[in-house]
Amino acid sequence: MKLSGADIIVRTLIEQGCKTVFGYPGGQILNVYDSLYKYKDELNHVLTAHEQGAAHAADGYARATGKVGVVIATSGPGATNLVTGIATAYLDSVPMVAITGNVPSSQIGTDSFQEIDITGITLPITKHNYFVGSVEELADTIRDAFRLAASGRPGPVLIDVPKDIQIAKCEYVPKEPVTPDPKAPAKDIRITQAAECINSAKRPFVYFGGGLIAGEATEEMVNLAELIDAPIGCSMMGISGVPTNHPRFLGMQGMHGHYACSTAMHNADCIIALGVRFNDRVTGNRAKFARGAKIVHIDIDGAELSKTIPVTHGLRGDVKQTLQKLNSLIEKSEKPLWQKKIEELKQKEEQGSDKREGLTPANALKTLNNHLRPNTPVATDVGQHQMWTAQYVKFENTRRFISSGGLGTMGFGIGAAIGAQMGSGEHTVLVTGDGSFGMCLQEMATAVSHKIPLVILILNNGVLGMVRQWQTLFFEKHYSNTVLDRKTNFVKLAEAFGAKGEAVFTVEELDKALANAFAENGPYLIDCAIDKDEFVLPMLPPGGSMDDIITKIGD
Repeated sequence: MKLSGADIIVRTLIEQGCKTVFGYPGGQILNVYDSLYKYKDELNHVLTAHEQGAAHAADGYARATGKVGVVIATSGPGATNLVTGIATAYLDSVPMVAITGNVPSSQIGTDSFQEIDITGITLPITKHNYFVGSVEELADTIRDAFRLAASGRPGPVLIDVPKDIQIAKCEYVPKEPVTPDPKAPAKDIRITQAAECINSAKRPFVYFGGGLIAGEATEEMVNLAELIDAPIGCSMMGISGVPTNHPRFLGMQGMHGHYACSTAMHNADCIIALGVRFNDRVTGNRAKFARGAKIVHIDIDGAELSKTIPVTHGLRGDVKQTLQKLNSLIEKSEKPLWQKKIEELKQKEEQGSDKREGLTPANALKTLNNHLRPNTPVATDVGQHQMWTAQYVKFENTRRFISSGGLGTMGFGIGAAIGAQMGSGEHTVLVTGDGSFGMCLQEMATAVSHKIPLVILILNNGVLGMVRQWQTLFFEKHYSNTVLDRKTNFVKLAEAFGAKGEAVFTVEELDKALANAFAENGPYLIDCAIDKDEFVLPMLPPGGSMDDIITKIGD
């Protein structure tokens, strides 16, 4: 049957199993939106308030489900407004397809109204992008984009479609949904060498990131840790990859990681790294990072092996399949002296934990834990609240922590929370700060319009908290442009959008507000007042090492 390019786009999305897309219409994508109207019973389109919010929503949908998220925008500013969202997905390896309209082919290169070279702009932040030159190649281009986005190390793919290609017609032949490229384990010789290294270790440490979640290898990782009697830690992107209460799990490692976790990794003689990067927030001073450890690094992306830290054994392959083979070569052992050291570190961390009363960040998030269900997604923006969430919120199931790691995108949270809720079908939480929330708060309109059951917890300190913390510690308290001093009443703002909200100043008030929020079948905002001088601790100074760790003010 002959269909227009616009109809082919929508029919191919449906063919690929897509149920929900996010976007914003405009002149050069109107034909696609006309087709979305025709197929609205088969494909749900979520109109956001801004294209950036749509990109973050598609990202959050993908993170919460493991499926490819889809965002649609028009040419020019519509396309460029996606850039931050695409870059966020790229740096966190999130599968996403962005479809943009463009001016007719005959006008390309003439600087016509709202023309932009979006493929050129996004080339460094996509796995691949396509400029569609004929309607005949359109369906297979979309199929290939879905395959590529989900294959290997996942990531975003962009398809730019000129308006005349959307109008032109050709024969459309439906096909089965594409599947990601087959995965393979690392080479047997590499696995054997790694097993010998691990079997000889006396102080092993298992360290994982988002690649373990994407590879669905939690069971294999836990089996390895049990075999070698090792503690487990994660990067921020790995949070929710293993239940928080697992007895071997020490939490997040790195600049603001848990003390026991970071110290155990520093003292290990063998680090088994699974689907994770050794970026600056993990290593600190690379010359001093885990100097006594041999590193076994398993990653599907060979470019990550020895990229920043030289590894002893680099294994390029699917984490799950590689671990299955590796575990069969591991000798079961017990390491009582290492476990004794781990228990001492955990006790030291507990002794130094924040036990103050009142509405501290720790108490706020511990109160939130009492209201979370096993499958509740928790999204964050970026800043102090993000780190406190990573430190204190408890997770039971995978893909429940939704946060921007690599790019660190303030404004990510509310769009991502909307996408995560629509993907999971679960009541969802956004933990944010007054600075981050102010960047994309227009998406409250989206949450209200679509009756998204969303609890928005603003840890409101009236400042840009993380930057202020750095100014306090490293810039002689020169608080340049970090005191917001805004008069925004977030509760009234929520009401103006059509949502409910309340302000809280005590733990008791917060507990009641959270009960109200989770009972609401729609967005509910809680403005939670915290002190402007609260710090995220522990902290490795920039360029520092574990020798320089700050565990309390005055260190």
